[in-house]
Amino acid sequence: MIKAIIVDDEPLALEVLETYISQIPEIQLIKKCENSFEANEALRKNQIDLMFLDIQMPQLSGIDFLKTLSNPPCVIFTTAYPDYAVEGFELNAVDYLLKPISLERFLKAVNKVSEKLSSRKIDHENATHEGAEDFFFVKADKKLVKINFDDILYIEGLKDYVIIRQETGRVITLQTMKSLEERLPDAKFKRVHRSFIVNIKRITAILGNMVELMEAGKIKQLPIGKNYRDELLDLINENKL
Repeated sequence: MIKAIIVDDEPLALEVLETYISQIPEIQLIKKCENSFEANEALRKNQIDLMFLDIQMPQLSGIDFLKTLSNPPCVIFTTAYPDYAVEGFELNAVDYLLKPISLERFLKAVNKVSEKLSSRKIDHENATHEGAEDFFFVKADKKLVKINFDDILYIEGLKDYVIIRQETGRVITLQTMKSLEERLPDAKFKRVHRSFIVNIKRITAILGNMVELMEAGKIKQLPIGKNYRDELLDLINENKL
């Protein structure tokens, strides 16, 4: 069962999405929210898998709200303004629905979420299974490339692509940072910025808002995003680094 919330300040938009959701048995609507503050409370009190998020809202836009979340659920943006599509996808949104939303387009977006959540569940089960592998495969250069966790220095996000940096070079694959992050073991990797995930063992120092590691014999600095800093510092304080 996919647990969802709707965040939109337009009553008609809330009604349309609620009607569509009611026709899909595998989605449970947890709450309808009229603004980002109600949504934040709903996310805090419930385990939400999917958020239908309007972009143009008073006080705090959907895009700005999403930027405040360190571990957001799957997001489908809904808006009457197509100009925000690029920025929406840069924030790893699963899909972008332009109002008025047709049922056909709605179902297509929901299917994307369902596939993503199913893949996440399989990856999680594989990672927690006794004797889980210490590598995974990604599609790159028209082939499947094996990536060993221990060989990864850091991962950099670039729009629809991610660059996996290793001591032996780099691998570029077509996928989002969030989808790749979900495949990595939490005990070995930490997201420090919207565009960077680091191998915890590779961190050599933290200086202000920068993480330092060694790449090709030289010091490499990566920024620490404000939404990720507290979790990173908590990890350090717990002596896990």
